[in-house]
Amino acid sequence: MPIRSSPFFNMESSAVLSMLRHTGKSMDSKNPKKSSGSIGGGVLKMFKLLPMLSSGCKMVNLLSRGHRKPLLKDFATTGTIFGFRKGRVFLAIQEDPHCLPTFIIELPMLTSALQKEMASETVRIALESETKTPRKKVLEEFVWGIYCNGRKIGYSIRRTNMSEEEMYVIDALRGVSMGAGVLPSRDQYEQETEGEMTYMRARFDRVIGSKDSEALYMINPEGSGQGTELSIFFLRSH
Repeated sequence: MPIRSSPFFNMESSAVLSMLRHTGKSMDSKNPKKSSGSIGGGVLKMFKLLPMLSSGCKMVNLLSRGHRKPLLKDFATTGTIFGFRKGRVFLAIQEDPHCLPTFIIELPMLTSALQKEMASETVRIALESETKTPRKKVLEEFVWGIYCNGRKIGYSIRRTNMSEEEMYVIDALRGVSMGAGVLPSRDQYEQETEGEMTYMRARFDRVIGSKDSEALYMINPEGSGQGTELSIFFLRSH
């Protein structure tokens, strides 16, 4: 589907504008010279260097083993972006990294395309549902229009059941709070045709604007350095 301009950022919804200001305030309130930056300074830079990383689960083992002093809020939401190098990207949202995702969807864009977007200072992924089901939470909608940095890239349907490959990724990252790398392939043929399975996992601050809008802002740990700001918006149009 050809990429075209999106009306997303022209919306006059007070809830959407409020959530966008959430990001702006958090960035403007910091001294740019002494800013602790975002998790993108570490995690997203690692994600952009994924072609240089070797296969295997050494990074997963390193991040998950041993006792560590918690750096992030216990109530933060976990977001995972993963996919084969030559395939499409998946987005999974979990209330806890030890639990199954409450929301998982295949985005209509290639992993390589998302990595190019992450070279910019700001990455905004927006999912807009044109349906409004009574008594349903916004994340319970099924059909979504997907935008990346203001451009509509297509439509996708929320998964109700995970495939074996998706379950493998979620299970392999069960003990990981944040990080980026590659996972060993479950199938040699799959790895040869689709490339290695890459992932990026981070913790997000969840903001509920209204019953029709929610947003996830990647948490900025102290001392992580400057990097890309990543935000994910869920909107239900009227």
